[in-house]
Amino acid sequence: MSFDQEWSGLKAEALMRLDSVPMDPGGTASGGADLILRYDDMGKIGHAAFLLHQHVLSAAKHAQSQTEAAAKSLGNDGFSIGAALAKAEEGWRGQVQVLVDACAQISNHLDYSVTSSQQDDRFIAAQTQVSKISEYLDVPPPVSDSAVPHIPKADGPIM
Repeated sequence: MSFDQEWSGLKAEALMRLDSVPMDPGGTASGGADLILRYDDMGKIGHAAFLLHQHVLSAAKHAQSQTEAAAKSLGNDGFSIGAALAKAEEGWRGQVQVLVDACAQISNHLDYSVTSSQQDDRFIAAQTQVSKISEYLDVPPPVSDSAVPHIPKADGPIM
């Protein structure tokens, strides 16, 4: 099977799956799936991600000073576990930073998605208005070789 055949099959399968997606939790998609973006829902999710970001930052530092003190004390007393504890604490800080960054990315991406979606909506609305105007530019071709010149229909939106 060639790449083009496989790609066409995957696209058709994805389209069938999208067509069966309900429009909302209580209904079904009769005319195909559609993207519904509720800005207030996006705001709630973004706010939850921001709160999680703040909570993780404060909660992750709960035992940091005690762990560092224990690692230093054990190391000073000649125990090799002191260095291991310091290394574990360093790894913990790295993992917490990854989680905090992920929460920030979710919140920031939702803000971007809302803004981008609003811009897309405005662009689509403008294009819809232009396409309605373009319908009036359709001039039928002459029925015979008369002296009336043929005026072609515009290929795209006229701005």
